[in-house]
Amino acid sequence: MRQILFSVVFLSSYCFSQESDSLHLNQSKKIDSAKVLSKKEIKTRDIDDVVITGTLKPISKSKSPVNVEIYTQKFFQKNPTPSIFEAISMVNGVKPQLNCSVCNTGDIHINGLEGPYTMILIDGMPIVSSLSTVYGLSGIPNSLVDRIEVVKGPASSIYGSEAMGGVINIITKNALTAPRLSVDLMTTSWAENNVDLSTKFNFGKNVASLLSLNYFNSTKRFDENKDNFTDAALQSRISVFNKWNFVRKENRLASFALRYLYEDRFGGEMQWNRSYRGSDQVYGESIYTNRVEAFGVYQWPMKENIVTQFSYNFHDQDSFYGNNPFLATQKVAFTQTYWDKKLGNHDLVLGATFKKTFYDDNTPGTMSSDGLQNEPMKSPIFGAFIQDQWEVNEKNTLLLGYRFDYDKIHHSVHSPRFAWKFSPNPYHTLRFNFGTGFRVVNLFTEDHAALTGSREVVIKDNLKPERSINGNLNYVWKIPAGGRLINLDASAFYTYFSNKIVGDFDADPQKIIYDNLNGYGISRGASMNVDFSFSFPLSVNLGVTYLDVYQKFDGETGKSRQLHAPKWSGTYSLTYKFKNNLAIDFTGQFYGPMRLPVLPNDYRPEYSPFYNLANIQVSKSFNSGFEVYCGVKNLFNFTPKDPLMRPFDPFDNNVNDPINNPNHYTFDTTYGYAPMQRIRGFLGVKYNLK
Repeated sequence: MRQILFSVVFLSSYCFSQESDSLHLNQSKKIDSAKVLSKKEIKTRDIDDVVITGTLKPISKSKSPVNVEIYTQKFFQKNPTPSIFEAISMVNGVKPQLNCSVCNTGDIHINGLEGPYTMILIDGMPIVSSLSTVYGLSGIPNSLVDRIEVVKGPASSIYGSEAMGGVINIITKNALTAPRLSVDLMTTSWAENNVDLSTKFNFGKNVASLLSLNYFNSTKRFDENKDNFTDAALQSRISVFNKWNFVRKENRLASFALRYLYEDRFGGEMQWNRSYRGSDQVYGESIYTNRVEAFGVYQWPMKENIVTQFSYNFHDQDSFYGNNPFLATQKVAFTQTYWDKKLGNHDLVLGATFKKTFYDDNTPGTMSSDGLQNEPMKSPIFGAFIQDQWEVNEKNTLLLGYRFDYDKIHHSVHSPRFAWKFSPNPYHTLRFNFGTGFRVVNLFTEDHAALTGSREVVIKDNLKPERSINGNLNYVWKIPAGGRLINLDASAFYTYFSNKIVGDFDADPQKIIYDNLNGYGISRGASMNVDFSFSFPLSVNLGVTYLDVYQKFDGETGKSRQLHAPKWSGTYSLTYKFKNNLAIDFTGQFYGPMRLPVLPNDYRPEYSPFYNLANIQVSKSFNSGFEVYCGVKNLFNFTPKDPLMRPFDPFDNNVNDPINNPNHYTFDTTYGYAPMQRIRGFLGVKYNLK
């Protein structure tokens, strides 16, 4: 892991992945911090990292005014998982949050902000958003990943809505440089079976196609806490991915990709079977998901650097939460064209975007005001942006950016940003970023508690788009130590939210009431990561994040803590490599107390305990291309207590029983804050043919 850390930023990077495909990593100049360097080399050589995109074009991290964290596939292989959703927990300050203890739906939190504030990109395209954040994240297999960029902080000046908390850009493998054959088979003692297969085809010297198949199956039921509910959702999932890369004159960009996902997911009472789907006899949450994605990039065949990017996704969900049906369809089309022009010390980018979202479901959210006819949401948004990256001198770089969006409901939205980088020498880099973010919300696609029917959703008044103002200070210090480098990366951030849309879980246990906050919201904190390799074959990565996330209501003296936002959290990764290609990885995450959604007079604690999720892996690679690995997940065997309220009465048949239920508790699935899977072993084998 290199230059890993946190910095809250307003970055941009729609085209990163495609440009990365063209340049690829072997064309970037870099010095691996884990490599032994002589003191003379450290003093005389430029200390640089892999080529990245922080400003809509490839640029070395050391020169970028925007801080971006980069994670390669090998980093995530230290704790093998079947999907990105689980793997991303290894990133400091990023938390995959389980929002339902029955079907295990989840989203990704960055610096304590809820999932709808995080934009998930695949190859720079806004593929995963809205409805797909509920279940689509689990359907992105690690086998597709070449590397991942993480940007923490508002990025609306380039990405528009849904990027208020940060951006996670999943960069898929380049078909031109991918292995001819790649196989990864893994199973666990909880009967989780994962198969990753990929192969590439060359059509002459200028065209290559990558075909990837992922199959995940977990159908054995476990109930270790004896509440008669499955501890983990059962899943049967298949993902097929096909990407085409083209070699063109003057290294012009051209790629196109397709992906299909199908998932059958169930969580509920142990005796449930398909005959009970939608009934009120045995409780089960059953979700069928069909999803198609297409995305690509094309650089125009002309002297000027003009690039067009496009994406389309179709998402269909057929689900029952107990006897409550939820049927939804979403279609999102996106296109962007930008012009990159170098003028002396200025690098200008000028672009325009168009995004159209179609959304329909069977809830009152898509009904007419009189409730007599269905009115699907059709939301076109036009955008234009400009930015200027100005290299003032060798030590100072400035970036000025501005974005304008027009939405038929919210009309004009303006998003400026400013970034400054100061590097007095190759060992010290200081970055300051300032900017704004905004978010347009469709609650019915974002809140799982609204979908399950366990709580009624109430939307008060006309919701205004959320706005935020953010400042971030990032410091990177590369410390020479005995011929090696200690990488220290630290950030402090502060975000002020106005018109913040909040869900009131406390006023009525039967409802979630949404409204613009009469007051303001604050997200502030600090992060630090340290990366060091010893003279003996041990490398260590440690990270810690402090968060203070809350809302302040007008007329009240106190403040309301953000749900599922621990004040302290951290990650760790220790790797020891032996001479015979044997390696041991010890990885994990720890979380301090976080506020949970409790019911009135709830006997369960309002704050979770401190807990640690640790994993250990032993792997052995062979010259033939094979690798064998095994290990233990959740080494300390931690699981939450009482994740479900009244699991013996999931249909609330006896909620008003004054003797057996004097507090009128209702069945509730939102209290869980960590996976219910206990300690378990895993075993796998890989093969790569280059």
